[in-house]
Amino acid sequence: MGVSIKELTTKEKTSLEAFASRIVAIDAYNTIYQFITSIRGADGAHLTDSRGRVTSHLSGLFQRNIVFLSIGISPIYVFDGKPPSLKSAEIERRRQIKKDATVKYEMALAAGDMEGVRRYAQQMTSILDSMITESKHLLKLLGIPYVDAPSEGEATAAYMSSSGLAYASASQDYDSILFGAKRLIRNFTNSGRRKIPNKNAHINVVPEIIESEKMLGALQITREQLVDVGIMVGTDFNPGGFTRIGPKTALKLIRRHGKLEEIPQIQEQLHEIDYKSIRRIFLEPEIPEIGDISLQDPDRARIVEYLSERDFNEDRVRASLSKLERSQERRSQSLDKWF
Repeated sequence: MGVSIKELTTKEKTSLEAFASRIVAIDAYNTIYQFITSIRGADGAHLTDSRGRVTSHLSGLFQRNIVFLSIGISPIYVFDGKPPSLKSAEIERRRQIKKDATVKYEMALAAGDMEGVRRYAQQMTSILDSMITESKHLLKLLGIPYVDAPSEGEATAAYMSSSGLAYASASQDYDSILFGAKRLIRNFTNSGRRKIPNKNAHINVVPEIIESEKMLGALQITREQLVDVGIMVGTDFNPGGFTRIGPKTALKLIRRHGKLEEIPQIQEQLHEIDYKSIRRIFLEPEIPEIGDISLQDPDRARIVEYLSERDFNEDRVRASLSKLERSQERRSQSLDKWF
């Protein structure tokens, strides 16, 4: 779900090329979920190989990272660890949505409603452990580093941004701002021409960047106060938030009273949640030791072998790798001209 503070954010449209020569820490689970949700057949089913193994995530990771590396972007993926116990209600909510979607999927399929079939198939999506293992293996073959977070991957990606290990963190969720990301890039892994759900039309999705300092300055609050706004609106650790309080109302209350404990009208609801622990999750997250995050050369032969085993078209894989090699050579030649 993530925290719903979209209307409070200050976003600027940008491009992937703007991040050339930059390190970007990417929320891996968020990205893989996008791929397995969106890369599907006309009937809403995942892409699979001849053995029935899902390949949507591998297709998305391969093609998108070829683009990143060709531009000169240095991606690093951050994987979730064990979720905080306070996230159990949100996890159960998501499980119920998938259960309900499964019933609706079968009904849509029986009725021949293919738009419904695709929509409910997306809602049924789950990330399997095997997908994570396969994604890490492909990243390793591509020479792209990854980090295993002890808990929330977004928190570690945000830390990398705030500490200078990365230029920005990339995720579709706004939680990264609450976790302290200096910069958040949205639409980083899904930019391009995209079909509008349930319509015979397309839009061009472009990356957006949110500068935390600029955003907080415009809102006239601190990061700590933004976390309190998030708690009132609702986070993964208190889904639903407080009754009849949206982002703008929450912002007004925080501006007027400073912090949750000083807002008279929410005290009854406030005592029903462990808000201090939620604050700590955002303000004092668990962060792993981060070692070498430099890019390595792709192992082209093993990439071709691995993806061919998953029924990828070998000629297309080789063509993508050749495109990457040519772009890297052009960048190297351009740099040589400066010396």
